Amino acid sequence: MVIMVLKRGNHVETTQPQKSKKGASLAQRINIMLASVMGANDGILSVAGIVIGVAGATNSPRAIFLAGIAGMLAGTISMAMGEWVSVSTQRDSEKRAIQRETSAVDNHVDTEIGFIKDKYMAQGISEQLSNRAAHEMMSGDPLYTGVRERYGFDPKVKTSAIGAAIASMISFPTGSILPLVAITFFPARIRVLATVISVIIALSITGYIAASLGHANRGKATMRNVISGLLTMAVTYAIGLLFAH
Repeated sequence: MVIMVLKRGNHVETTQPQKSKKGASLAQRINIMLASVMGANDGILSVAGIVIGVAGATNSPRAIFLAGIAGMLAGTISMAMGEWVSVSTQRDSEKRAIQRETSAVDNHVDTEIGFIKDKYMAQGISEQLSNRAAHEMMSGDPLYTGVRERYGFDPKVKTSAIGAAIASMISFPTGSILPLVAITFFPARIRVLATVISVIIALSITGYIAASLGHANRGKATMRNVISGLLTMAVTYAIGLLFAH
């Protein structure tokens, strides 16, 4: 969060980013999009590892397909429940933080102002400016300001646990389809290679999109994603070969 502290003569001004319903909606959409991309990425990676591993152990298309379908269904349920539990836990923690800050603002507002002042003094802002900034910030929406400054999250942005769960429930099997189709329908002599190539392409796309949404280094994130996929497929294929008959 960026706060500008301006000094004009003897007058001090503080400016804060304006929060709007539109901005909150955008943050929510980005969170859902990120959950969708990561769900698809996990679907690609998980099912690719399963079908490549089974392909190392047997040439039976039926066995490979059934293993892939089982992994898809299990992963879909697991991802959806995992997202729901994770986001719900985060929301519960945020609610408790808001309750604590509500009590603090109602009963010890001077302490909260002092906390904000000390925080900005620690960043190199003078005591006078920090004190004025803290008082002006807390004179607007003290609960919002207190939560943001003390706990580091925006209380106006609420991620939906159900929305994240649904996004993962849809995206995981969608991502799973690619390795499942590749390993099942390509000729036996090239199906492993074809699956590996298709998975590399898919992981490159999901890794790039996830990095873009998370404002991370796109090249490094994409490379990590592809390497993790290759390692997963290599390990599961090697294990499958151990049980080949």
